[in-house]
Amino acid sequence: MDPVRNPYAPGAGQRPPELAGRDRELQQFEVVLERVARGRPERSMVLTGLRGVGKTVLLNTFKSMAMQRLWGTGKIEARPDQSIRRAVAAAMHMAIRELAPRHRAPERIEDFLGVLKAFAMRDPSAAKGTSHWSPGIDVPASRGRADSGDLEIDLTELFVDAASVATDLGVGIALFIDEMQDVQAADVSALCAACHELSQSGGPLIVVGAGLPHLPSVLSASKSYSERLFRYARIDRLDRAAADHALIAPAEREGVEFTQEALDALYTAADGYPYFVQAYGKVTWDLALGSPITADDVRLAAPEAEAELAVGFFGSRYERATPAERDYMHAMASIGDEPVATAEVAEALTRKPSSLSPARDSLIKKGLIYSAERGLIAFTVPHFGKFLRAQPV
Repeated sequence: MDPVRNPYAPGAGQRPPELAGRDRELQQFEVVLERVARGRPERSMVLTGLRGVGKTVLLNTFKSMAMQRLWGTGKIEARPDQSIRRAVAAAMHMAIRELAPRHRAPERIEDFLGVLKAFAMRDPSAAKGTSHWSPGIDVPASRGRADSGDLEIDLTELFVDAASVATDLGVGIALFIDEMQDVQAADVSALCAACHELSQSGGPLIVVGAGLPHLPSVLSASKSYSERLFRYARIDRLDRAAADHALIAPAEREGVEFTQEALDALYTAADGYPYFVQAYGKVTWDLALGSPITADDVRLAAPEAEAELAVGFFGSRYERATPAERDYMHAMASIGDEPVATAEVAEALTRKPSSLSPARDSLIKKGLIYSAERGLIAFTVPHFGKFLRAQPV
């Protein structure tokens, strides 16, 4: 098989050649866009799921859908050690730049840019006498709007003003936030408050977030009304029909077929997780002798695909953990693949649960595990337990 023609694309946030099994989410977002365009009230949206299920791909697809409707768009990736003020400022700057050429009142754009600059320059984490704002806005910073230093007040005023500019053009603005569970607690509260104000005023600005399965609990811990503020969509593994379609459709465009036995073997190996579907598909294509691709080709490719996943998908995360954190994860894996009780982990390590709290909390911050519900924890990466059980303790 010609590796140059290989259609499969395992990569972080890289769109697969066939976005299979996500029609429901795409239709939901289409409805959101249409309702906002018609001035109807609509909630912002949050995607949740394990790593490797395609949340970032879907987020980027949503962004493209909004851009096709001539919306202003901006995207950020949250980091646990940074306030979102600077990132949001840069994203909103991009969104307004997309709208500005079509606006008939340049002074309205300049007024907003002045507010945006004031918002960015009130970053309390900036060194005294400096700002974190990068060059690009030549208008003077406004005074008395989005510059209080209180992010909840400033973000609400910024969003309201941005929505007003979008209203002039009869379009909307969408802010996309990846790794949303990493937004700092105070910033989550500010973000929810700003979205709440927009939902009440009907301003055409929405926030679309993506994060790990515990993101809804992060939001609800911040504001009690967050469960009514967002439309939640849980992204999971693909069913058999969608997983097969993700493999068959790109291959057909290259004149290549799979036997039914090959598809059976690939589904067993990938377990329906989109990243694994692409990973196994790519290696199987490269090692197959020709079309149709057979189950023997899959069996030949499986060890190489697993070795690549062990280094790039699993190993890179495992290496980030300290020895104590690795012990904790090995104990989790020894119990099983389903969410496990923290008390069981402590028992497996013959330790008191309280003494393991630092390791558990650090693993949560690193995005390696999450709290499925009170007293239960689980891996954020599918098949991570299987990988750990193959590693020396």
